[in-house]
Amino acid sequence: MNRVRFSVGDKALVADLRKPDHVRTPDYLIGHTGEVIQFCGYFLNPEDLSVGRTSGPMVPLYRIQFRMETLWRAPQRHPDDRLCIEIYDHWLIPAIETGSDF
Repeated sequence: MNRVRFSVGDKALVADLRKPDHVRTPDYLIGHTGEVIQFCGYFLNPEDLSVGRTSGPMVPLYRIQFRMETLWRAPQRHPDDRLCIEIYDHWLIPAIETGSDF
């Protein structure tokens, strides 16, 4: 089982893994920084499950919030609007505080 790398309040950048198969992380989040708001537990990697690999390490899953105005730079977005989504640990890297979206 992989260790938990992020705590609530940590900033995490969504990595560009360029995976060709089934993925659970939307492209529009790649390269953006969000804030961890919850550790959801350990689960089998759904990318492996989608191609029939039904065993393997359990992967930490986090709920991350993103400011919608940084994802879609439309003038009608309210600065308090957030998108919350679950993202698996292997898609996340610790964000450098300067220049982050969040």
